[in-house]
Amino acid sequence: MALTGSLRITLQALLTGVADIGSRQQDINYTIDRSIGSGTGANQADQVFADTRTLTASSSEDLDMAGVLTSALGATVTFASVKALIIQAATGNTNDVVVGGAASNAFASMFGDATDTIKVPPGGFLVLGDFGATGFAVTASTGDLLKIANGGSGTPVSYDILIVGDSA
Repeated sequence: MALTGSLRITLQALLTGVADIGSRQQDINYTIDRSIGSGTGANQADQVFADTRTLTASSSEDLDMAGVLTSALGATVTFASVKALIIQAATGNTNDVVVGGAASNAFASMFGDATDTIKVPPGGFLVLGDFGATGFAVTASTGDLLKIANGGSGTPVSYDILIVGDSA
C-alpha cells in the first residue's frame, strides 16, 4: 500500500479600523502547506487512521496506536511516529473533548508531560503536526495510548479523529 497526500491550513483575514485620519487595515494570508509522500522519512507517511467516534457521558477511551487500530481498508495500523493529529469536536456537543492524559503508557511525545491534556470545545478543533524525519514518537507498550475523554457528564460527545504517521 502507498500513501500520498497533503495537509493545508490557511488563514485569510482582514482587520480594519478607523484612525484619526483615514483608515487602517491589516491583510493576513497565512498558509501551512505540507506534501506527504509515501514512506517513513521526512515529509512521508505510510499509515493513516480516520474515524468518527462517540463517547457516552463521563466516559473515555484509550486509542492504542501500536497495533490495535484498524484502517478503512481493514489493515491493522501500527504507528512508530505520528506526523499529523487532527481532532474536531462535533458542533452539537455540550461538553469538551479532552485529549491526552492516559493513566499509563500515555502517548505523550507531543505534550510536556504524560498527564497533560488539551480541551477541544464543541465545534473546536486541534491540529498538531511534525513532518520531520521522526514525527511524534509512539513507543509500543510504554507510550502508545492516546486518551480521549468526554469532558463532562449528562451528554455524550462525538468527534472526528485523523492520525497520519509512519510504521518505522
